[in-house]
Amino acid sequence: MATKIILTAILLCSMIIPVGGFLLGKRKEGNFKAALGCNIFFFFGTILVADILLFSGNVQAAGEAAEAVANAEGWRYLAAALSTGLSCIGAGIAVASAASAALGALSEDSGIMGKALIFVALAESIALYGLLISFSILG
Repeated sequence: MATKIILTAILLCSMIIPVGGFLLGKRKEGNFKAALGCNIFFFFGTILVADILLFSGNVQAAGEAAEAVANAEGWRYLAAALSTGLSCIGAGIAVASAASAALGALSEDSGIMGKALIFVALAESIALYGLLISFSILG
């Protein structure tokens, strides 16, 4: 329980200290670099502490091992949902940009219809890649 509190405090510090120092201080180029450096330091520090606490050598009983397998099944479904959902959001953003640019270009010259469709199709393929990744995670 105490380790969760420590990790939460480190993560909160990694978000609050760099942003607060950058927003409250004078906005110079060096402040942004210092905020980024502080954020990277706290992020990798949190990862290091979490790894140390994760591999502390605790052994699970047989009943807890079955529960861990069921928990791993849930993580698979969560990973598949995130890969599909986030890739579809990214594809939507890309299609919005590519389609509006394609319509603008088509209004100037109607001979570039094929090139415009290729760019829109490339943006849509991002969603298909996420769907394929989720199938590979579940399969």
